[in-house]
Amino acid sequence: MTAFWFAVIAALGNVAGGAAAVRGAKFGIRVIEFFVAFGAGFMLSVAFVRMLPEAYELSGHTAALYVLIGYLLVHLTQHTATEHFHFGEETHRVTRMAGVTALFGLLLHTFFDGVAIASGFAVSESLGVLVFFAILLHKLPEGLTISSLQIAGGMKPHQALGSAALLGLATIVGMLVTDSFLWLRANGLAVSAGVAIYVGASNLVPEFQGKKGWRLPLAFFLGAAAFFVANEVLVRVGIE
Repeated sequence: MTAFWFAVIAALGNVAGGAAAVRGAKFGIRVIEFFVAFGAGFMLSVAFVRMLPEAYELSGHTAALYVLIGYLLVHLTQHTATEHFHFGEETHRVTRMAGVTALFGLLLHTFFDGVAIASGFAVSESLGVLVFFAILLHKLPEGLTISSLQIAGGMKPHQALGSAALLGLATIVGMLVTDSFLWLRANGLAVSAGVAIYVGASNLVPEFQGKKGWRLPLAFFLGAAAFFVANEVLVRVGIE
């Protein structure tokens, strides 16, 4: 299966998360909370253990700068130029503009999800698969986030679901354009690593840090452990 189809599957994760918000599926939303914590552990492990070393191989000493740029870009678009944003279900009334600005902020993020998938597969099949799973795990919370935010801002359910679909489309576009731009081919993995670190550490982890109980913290560590298991399994089955 090519990187394109992995990007399509990841994009469908956005739509599935949006559908859970539109339908008010409380059980589905509780499951997505687990994905937030588990996905944070998995994503941070992929970023630090696999993406960063490969990014330095591709971009050399400038990789650190591009990682920082990726990190800062997400902060700028999601928490500086955006009126209201947090991962998870929005339960309070917000302005329509809050939903619009959050959508634009997430579009940049999901564009680099696609860049990450393309860049990962360009390095190796194993890295591509691991990056795909890291992205897929937070696609459900992404779709839930934007759709619930749009509904809280007064938009109709089909408009909210359309916003989630736009995030998925941005992922596919990011994957498709990566091979067409020399700069993205060379440095896309480094920028995507910065994006992944921000999403994992600054977006996802704070969503469950303040919640009581052991379920979500355990899910976080299980996500990190799952990365090492998956990485070893890929090696043992000959996917490099």
